[in-house]
Formats: sequence, C-alpha cells, structure tokens
Amino acid sequence: MSGETATARSSRCRRCGFEAPGGADDWLRIEVPKLGRMTQCPECESTDIITQR
Repeated sequence: MSGETATARSSRCRRCGFEAPGGADDWLRIEVPKLGRMTQCPECESTDIITQR
C-alpha cells in the first residue's frame, strides 16, 4: 500500500460554470475531425472544460 488517498477530480465548464466529476456521464463526448474525442458541457455545449483536484 502506498498510503496515498485517491482524490476525486472535478471538472468545470469555464463558460457557464457547470460542474461534475471528471469522466462522469454528466458530460457529453463529441468527435471532432482532426482533434479526436472531446468533452462538451451539457448546459452550454462549450468544450472549454478544466479538470482540477
């Protein structure tokens, strides 16, 4: 055992402030040509999402 505790990561939309755990089903996933898969906000459809501990 490492003695470290797992920390939940929270993701937040920088446009509208929507928050949910990172990787949660709350977030939309879209395929963007030449960029690949991106996370999208379900509230405002922005892809400007930050994830923090």
